[in-house]
Amino acid sequence: MEYTNGVNGTNGVNGANGTNGANGFEDILHRARAGSRSLPLLTDVLGYSLNDRLLFAVPKKGRLHQACLDLLHGSDIQFHRHSRLDIALVKNLPLALIFLPAADIPTFVGEGRVDLGITGRDQVAEHECNTPPTATTGVVEVMDLGFGNCALQVQIPQKGDLSKPEDLIGKNVVTSFVNLAEQYFRRLEAQESGDATNGDSNGNAPLKTKIKYVGGSVEAACALGVADGIVDLVESGETMRAAGLKAISTVVQSSAFLIKSKHPSDPKLVELITARIKGVITAQRFVLCTYNIERTKLHTATQITPGKRAPTINSLEEEGWVAVNVMVERKNIALTMDELTAVGAEDILVTKLENTRTGNLGK
Repeated sequence: MEYTNGVNGTNGVNGANGTNGANGFEDILHRARAGSRSLPLLTDVLGYSLNDRLLFAVPKKGRLHQACLDLLHGSDIQFHRHSRLDIALVKNLPLALIFLPAADIPTFVGEGRVDLGITGRDQVAEHECNTPPTATTGVVEVMDLGFGNCALQVQIPQKGDLSKPEDLIGKNVVTSFVNLAEQYFRRLEAQESGDATNGDSNGNAPLKTKIKYVGGSVEAACALGVADGIVDLVESGETMRAAGLKAISTVVQSSAFLIKSKHPSDPKLVELITARIKGVITAQRFVLCTYNIERTKLHTATQITPGKRAPTINSLEEEGWVAVNVMVERKNIALTMDELTAVGAEDILVTKLENTRTGNLGK
């Protein structure tokens, strides 16, 4: 199977030299990377060099994979992925996509082998437990992408004698997140004993709780008698409840994050890609609401729709009336329309946004 994103064609290996170059960004497209790497193995395998391309790691499978592909498509990152090959050259930018397991992406980005990556906040935290960041290594969290929301939680059987996290001290706990689980129970044991040193995840005191690693189907461990409790990701909670488990504590909240190396090979291209991704995320979060209202009621209406910065207001040909254009959060649009109608707004229209370039997402 082959996956094609963007314009069809055979120039996937030609990169920015093809006819699909990003017009207006010639300086980005043609200049040499400031921190170009020597990647002889990847060069030999592909038959051409990746040294002059920014490397962008995305999950090759799993719960974040499809959402990442949709995000790349919305950002006009055009690529053609050949079957069984985990590297895809982008057609319209000097960029290469590297498809990796989500758990490995913080390692490659943190060591500077890859410039950008998308992975879960849980994977970043797991990596940093084992390899604490330094001034030159580790990842920089660029932005929360707003999808893949979940929580890494301590879970126990719904029926049984256990009721709180402290009950698992000294018992068997199964997880795919060994480092985070060890850090959590080390701190828990320290609180129980009053030993501040043991609360350090790098402490030397023996861990009473037995942490066991499994790569998948963690929720089955208790039913099979392998574990007394587990530490696993929970999204909707349906799988957890179906396995007869309940959550008793949260280790870390997680969602998909865009991360970057502390020393990217092309900072300007990183900024360009970040701006494109931010634009797509904003478009997914907001809609454009347009309505007409009497000027005497405008103040009340704009209290309902203040916008990201301020609403755009234009006078109508009909005296005493104005048209308002404003961005509204998609999740609130139905209630907003109800409130606008109640204060006298008319001709309310809602338009889906395909892409944007705006300021701070938090506004």
